[in-house]
Formats: sequence, structure tokens, C-alpha cells
Amino acid sequence: MILFDLDGTLVDTAPDLAYALNLQRERHGLEKLTPDIIRPYASHGSVGLLSIGFDLRPEDEAFGKMQAEYLNFYNQVFTRSPVFFEGIADLLLALHHQDIKWGVVTNKPRRFAAPLLESIQLPTPMTCLICGDDAPRPKPAPDTLLLACAQSAVKPEECFYVGDAARDIEAGNAAGMKTVVALYGYIDSTDEPMRWGADFLIKHPTDLMPLITIGA
Repeated sequence: MILFDLDGTLVDTAPDLAYALNLQRERHGLEKLTPDIIRPYASHGSVGLLSIGFDLRPEDEAFGKMQAEYLNFYNQVFTRSPVFFEGIADLLLALHHQDIKWGVVTNKPRRFAAPLLESIQLPTPMTCLICGDDAPRPKPAPDTLLLACAQSAVKPEECFYVGDAARDIEAGNAAGMKTVVALYGYIDSTDEPMRWGADFLIKHPTDLMPLITIGA
């Protein structure tokens, strides 16, 4: 089975995440940030977005209130324009033709992840969707990945996990899966994906297909 992170790996959600952040900045009298400034933070959820948008950290007193405010803005726009990354639809069809299961494991709350995926046309059905609030610990802990295996009746060692953040690779390794870095995702210039300990790095979604044969 191939398991994908959602934001920055399977679906390009950065435009809507950025749109919500700029709505919030506008509310607070701040100028809009350009999409290229926000994009590298999109995989890090509201924590990353509030860090670039307002220089806030979870330990800051105002963080909780600002996080709730951001999520309220995002709730209004999160199905505005999500799209599969180029090549993802072809990859999912190829997996289907080879009878390989696929699913999504994300730290995104289910209240956003499920409707988002319903808003775009899946070329083939998912085997599972596991969200950050479906298990006691989200990534980088392996809990959600192991839950995906349990629900899908697949052993972890029979799985690949594809993600675009260090915590994705940490979680996949901890779960005993083969791990793949999606270099086409939301990776900042300061990131060092070569040091994340992944089994493979890919520049395009369809680069995954030969790796499945190699890693089998």
C-alpha cells in the first residue's frame, strides 16, 4: 500500500492556506504576503503559517486565540481551489491498474481533510483516510500510520509513506515503512531533505512507480 501525506504531497492546498492567512493579516491591518513567501510553510499547518504570518509560536500567549481565528478563516475557503499535484492522477491510476492500495495519512483535522478530498475528483477510491485527530499522537509519532495499516489489513513493512516534511519521514521510519520524500512539495530552501533519513527522494509523483518495484 502507498500512503500519502495530504498537503504538499498529494494535493496542492497552499493557495487556500495562504488566502486564509492573508485574510487574517488584513483583519489585523497587515499587508498581504506573496504566495511564494507562504508556500514553504504550508506543510506545517497553522503553527507554521502563524509563524510566518505573525511571528507567533505555540508557547506565545496570543497563539491559541490567533490559531482559532486562522482556522475560522480557513474553514471559509479551504475548498476554494485544491488540486492534485501534476502527475498524481496518473500515479493513482497506475496503482489501481496494478492492484496496489493507496490512502492518506495527514495531520490535518478530519473536519478539513475529508471535505477537501470530497471536493476534488479522485481518479480511484482511497483505501483509507487517517487524520491527525484519529489517533492519540499525530506525526512525527507513528500512531496514525499504524492505524492506517490496521484499518487496511496491510503490514507496515508492505507500505511506502510519501511526504514532504521531516516529520513525515520520521513517522514512516518509526512505523517500519519505506519512506519517500516528495521534493516537489512544500520544501523550504533551508530544509535538508537528504538528511531526513528517507529511503528514496522523488522529483515527480510518477517517479514513485519504479521505486515500488525496487523496494518490493
